[in-house]
Amino acid sequence: MHIATFAAARNALTPYMARVSAPGSYTLERQIRLMDYLGNPQDTFRVIHVAGTSGKTSTSYYAAALLQAAGFKVGLTVSPHVDEVNERVQINLVPLPEREFCADLGTFMDIVEQSGVQPSYFELLIAFAYWQFARHGVEYAVVEVGLGGLLDSTNVITRPDKICVITDLGMDHMRVLGDTLGQIAAQKAGIIQLHNTVFCYEQSKEVMAPIRNRSAQKQADLHVLTQSPTPSDLQFLPLFQQRNFQLSKAAVTFALARSTHAPLARKAVLQAAHTTIPARMETFEIKGKTIIVDGSHNAQKMHALVASIMQRYPGQDAAVLLSFAAHGAYRLETATAELAPLVRHAIVTTFRGAQDMPNQSVPPEAVREACNQAGITAVDILPGASKAWEALLARPESILLVAGSFYLLNHIRPLIFATQK
Repeated sequence: MHIATFAAARNALTPYMARVSAPGSYTLERQIRLMDYLGNPQDTFRVIHVAGTSGKTSTSYYAAALLQAAGFKVGLTVSPHVDEVNERVQINLVPLPEREFCADLGTFMDIVEQSGVQPSYFELLIAFAYWQFARHGVEYAVVEVGLGGLLDSTNVITRPDKICVITDLGMDHMRVLGDTLGQIAAQKAGIIQLHNTVFCYEQSKEVMAPIRNRSAQKQADLHVLTQSPTPSDLQFLPLFQQRNFQLSKAAVTFALARSTHAPLARKAVLQAAHTTIPARMETFEIKGKTIIVDGSHNAQKMHALVASIMQRYPGQDAAVLLSFAAHGAYRLETATAELAPLVRHAIVTTFRGAQDMPNQSVPPEAVREACNQAGITAVDILPGASKAWEALLARPESILLVAGSFYLLNHIRPLIFATQK
């Protein structure tokens, strides 16, 4: 298949999205068959596998940056992507260039077609990432789980030297993962395989019990951390990123020691800490305003974001541009409630798009109602990202926040970059 541009790649990938909602789609069966057909490239390099509810992407970026600082050639795959699909296949924190990504994707899709396996969008792109990492000869891959862990498409790595990282857990994706923290934790802990090494923070008993049980069952080496005070030279990081960075550093420090690699110099650690992570309290200065962009789409993430903003910008009110994906409508009330201590004015917009699955926004009237219930009474509805962005820039508040669905940010970040020119 000839694919030359990202637009053509998106078109070619669209038919795979329908398979995510098919009966029995949450299974490893297709992925295992596809990886077997490809020769199991995912077992040709060392892996740090990251699961959790909050902080997965940031922890993955930091782990990749620390490994790169140690001199390793590093693959990174994250989801969802923020700007373009090639973010899902990165070498040394650089997404594959458009020409290479698209040409190789076309070749890969021909191979998949010959396999007889019919993967979903996510399954295809995870297999593509593993295939590319093997072709590029990466020494380590940092792999972010897409959903859950036990049956997630990334969970086909059988190497006993895999390092598992489990970030903070909360209530999310209950329709698939279960409606209690214990059930969700059991799914996340499913990435732990025989003789793996595991890193996580101490969390509630309901969370820790499944993690400890799975670790014991798989004879895994479990490291349970308590967050230590952040060194002064890392306090420039937002509060939640301080926590994510320390977790990733613990895992990478172990990886280096195990391979008798020298510890990282402090300069290298600080360089890794300055890694830009798209849409995670990403900050821009435009027209004298501080613009903060963050894909906080549930209460746990929103709480961490608001606490970090209030700590960094004490006493300042904010306006927010907000929208949530329809498939996550159950998060709406709890997520908007977390904004109340910070936000005085909300602009609610709409979006449509396609990534992993077709998606559209929650009806804006529902978001306005949730804001009103949270005590945010000044709410404007402006359908369409461009008009909403212009209205946000015109607000008098010094802090302007764009939050909610990553699919919203996919529409807003190009407008930010255009405004900066």
